[in-house]
Amino acid sequence: MAANGAQQAFAPVLAALATMSASVDRAQKGQAHEFLEKFQKSPEAWTTTFEILQSESADPGAKLFAATTLKGKIVYDLHQIPREALSGLRDSLLNNLITFRAGPKPIRMQLCVCLANLAIQMIEWKDVLPLILSTLGTDPQTLPCVLDFLRVLPEEVTEGRKINLTEDELSYRTKELLEDNAQQALALLTQYSQSSPTAFQNPQLLDCITSWLREVPLNDIVNSPLLKTIIDALSADGSFEAAVECMCAIFNETRDVDECITIIQTLYPHVIALRPKISEAAREEDVDKYKGIARIFAEAGEAWVVLIARMPVDFRALVESILETAALDKDRDAISHTFKFWYELKQYLTLERYMQARLEYVDIYSKLVDIMIGHLEYPKPESGNEKDLFEGDRDQEEKFREFRHQMGDVLKDCCEVIGVTDCLEKSYRLIESWVNTYGSQARAGLVPAWQKLEAPLFSLRAMGRMVPAEENIMLPRLMPLIVQIPDHDKVRFQAIMALGRYTEWTAHHPELLQPQLDFIMAAFTHPSKEVIRAAALSFKFFCNDCADLLSGYTAQLQQFYATYLDRLPSTSQDEITDGVASVLAKLPADKIYENLKLYCNPVVTTLMAMAQSASNDKEKLALADKLQLLTIFIQWVQPYVEPSGENPAVKYCQEIFPVLAAIAENFVTCTPVLERICRCWRYMVLSYRTAMAPLLPLLAEKLAAGFNASRQGCFLWATDSIVREFSEGVEQVDDNTTNAIFQFYEQQATTFLRAMNDLPPEELPDLIEDFFRLTVDVLLYYAPKAIPSSLMEPILAAACTSLTLLKEEPIFATLHFLRDLLGYGGEFAPSSSFDQSRQRVPSDVQGRVKQLIATQGEQLVQRIMTGMMYTFPRDCFPDASGVLLDMFQLMPEQVAVWVQNTVTMLPPGSITPQESERLLNNIKQRVQSGEVRKIRSLLQDFTNSYRRRNVAPREGLGRLEASRFRFSG
Repeated sequence: MAANGAQQAFAPVLAALATMSASVDRAQKGQAHEFLEKFQKSPEAWTTTFEILQSESADPGAKLFAATTLKGKIVYDLHQIPREALSGLRDSLLNNLITFRAGPKPIRMQLCVCLANLAIQMIEWKDVLPLILSTLGTDPQTLPCVLDFLRVLPEEVTEGRKINLTEDELSYRTKELLEDNAQQALALLTQYSQSSPTAFQNPQLLDCITSWLREVPLNDIVNSPLLKTIIDALSADGSFEAAVECMCAIFNETRDVDECITIIQTLYPHVIALRPKISEAAREEDVDKYKGIARIFAEAGEAWVVLIARMPVDFRALVESILETAALDKDRDAISHTFKFWYELKQYLTLERYMQARLEYVDIYSKLVDIMIGHLEYPKPESGNEKDLFEGDRDQEEKFREFRHQMGDVLKDCCEVIGVTDCLEKSYRLIESWVNTYGSQARAGLVPAWQKLEAPLFSLRAMGRMVPAEENIMLPRLMPLIVQIPDHDKVRFQAIMALGRYTEWTAHHPELLQPQLDFIMAAFTHPSKEVIRAAALSFKFFCNDCADLLSGYTAQLQQFYATYLDRLPSTSQDEITDGVASVLAKLPADKIYENLKLYCNPVVTTLMAMAQSASNDKEKLALADKLQLLTIFIQWVQPYVEPSGENPAVKYCQEIFPVLAAIAENFVTCTPVLERICRCWRYMVLSYRTAMAPLLPLLAEKLAAGFNASRQGCFLWATDSIVREFSEGVEQVDDNTTNAIFQFYEQQATTFLRAMNDLPPEELPDLIEDFFRLTVDVLLYYAPKAIPSSLMEPILAAACTSLTLLKEEPIFATLHFLRDLLGYGGEFAPSSSFDQSRQRVPSDVQGRVKQLIATQGEQLVQRIMTGMMYTFPRDCFPDASGVLLDMFQLMPEQVAVWVQNTVTMLPPGSITPQESERLLNNIKQRVQSGEVRKIRSLLQDFTNSYRRRNVAPREGLGRLEASRFRFSG
């Protein structure tokens, strides 16, 4: 009857677990998930989890959930158990470990984690290892439990910040459990490693060694039989992966090479002795083995890179081994392990003091260039289908593309070691060789062995950033060769992209500009969309970097621009617009107006036609994309004009402004169109600054009307540019203008507050973000007007409401506003610039801030602490605790009372009375002693601990979505 009663008690848990694994609708799974989450935090879970573990009817998945839940209870909820009952809990865990000694392994491991976390908190338990050994270490069948416990104990102690112990308690317990037990652990592991001839094949032993590496002096491990155990384990399939992890962990512990030199001297011969395994794994085509060996050599190189640079002859064998792993990696699965090493060694070799090492390794890096270019080649499909090189495997294709760019970074490293010219020559020789071998066979679209041409072209592109403008040996030979390559989609694409990387060099070699530009512009008629996109991007770079050379060809460029603009996708339209705009920017001021009209009027005409007909989402998005082109011109074309003169760009902006305003009014519900128009208006102000004064009244009117009609945050974003550029203290800005701008802000703020009154904040996250970012700038430039304003009180109330959001960006913006506002309650104004001189805050402004806090401070404290305990994204914590600190600095006694009131509102059982009392006493002591700044860390620790225990999901729920569990014994 008792067993049946227990089974009935946990039947709802098993039912919920079954629902999570079943094919049922999302609502049912959601209910089950919520039930299980509440169960994990309930006091009843203590007994129920043990009942499930001991039940014969519960399946392994349910038992793993029970063990994982038990871990969460011990980590977060140990206060729910009387102190005198902890020894009984320990004994129950040990008995369950004996029950699960043969597995399933995940359950056994979770029970060991439970026991380790209990050991950390049960500070009266002094004989942890002796008790574990006496209980579990005498029977060979329970020895795996001992090894699992030994493995997890250091890991869990290291993660001890989750546990509700003070720093001093945790530090002392860490010493007791790890430092005081280090030699005993070493003796146990050594004893086990010698207990049988096959002990080295047990991955559990290797995992234990890895786990204790930071606790046991490394010299003791390296000079013990354990080193041979680790090396031997690399020859056993079952222990190979664990042995690789262990070796790499040892290398990581030897990064302080001067302190560990004798250890490295012991390890080095063993590492080099592994070199034959590289070719062995390559011959056997054992991918996992190859990756593991490659990782060992690469991580040894990373750890000892300083010694490699200091003693290049002594450590050359290691560098050659790393090079070999790169060379023999046919499937390109392991080579990525070497990338970081080549970069870090390059960092040393390029220093003057390591010039001798650089000379020693020049041949290595020269071979590395050849290896990398070889690996850059696209695969040859077995099916022979050149249109699908990866035979439908899109993940493999994406991986290869990303991988090529990483190899491009290695080529850059090679350029720094052996010199750009030598690297370029290798690419040149490969291209030249292809031309000599296959050039006569190539014709349009049919290019034999194109992979061998495309790869060196990619390498040229990758190395472009490293090539100085004065390189005069290889590039004058390469450029004429590139513009003659045959027409194959991927080859043409790569050639065009490569040319685009050398535009800064071309700007210094104008004699080679024309054939390159002709080659790129001819590609705009190419049938491949990829090639056309490449042409647009490279055209942009040519115009940007060679603008001085092209400024005399604006008429021809305009003809090209008008011909191809509307044929291109929107991104490419942006790019060629960016290009021609950068050329216009080089024109003298008296040529700007006519050329803006020449280039932009056709765009404006197209915009008007599109605005007349745009009726569906696709057409409206196309209209928005076209609007972006005008902004690009405004961003680039910024002529210098004396303050008293008329700015020709502003003159043109005045002409097109009515068109933009009309489009904004007609598309008041279309966010993309409004955002592009506001972006255009914003850059008018940022580009032409106070020269925009003639347009300012009309612009402010349209921004206010647009925001009132649409309630879109982009209008506030554009408003912010006006606040920034027409602030007090700026030359050419008088008091009338600044007063008008502040009134304009108040108008926008009033509209925002109405929106906050009409809709819940969840529906306005972007608007809230834009408003508080605007208000941060208003405080910076107009604080004496803004803080005394009658609007500041409802704005502060809106900020409190906004803190209930779950989205990161608006919370950030709101917290930044609060911190700046509170800053004006002190003697000196907060500074958001690099100006180190701090302005004193008028006493009436200080008083106004304190009055605002006195009125709404308690609600603000509640919202921020609630956010930190329940809802704020993790990255918001520093600013949130900063707001609380600022409040404490202004009104310490009152804020301490508000914190106390907030803590008393927490749900019963969520914290112990001792925790609450400890927090409040500590705050009181800090206030009395004047150490207010220390309160910040108190609140952060308290809210972090509360959130981990009561809010954060416990482990074990996510994996329940899987249809079944897999267990290894």
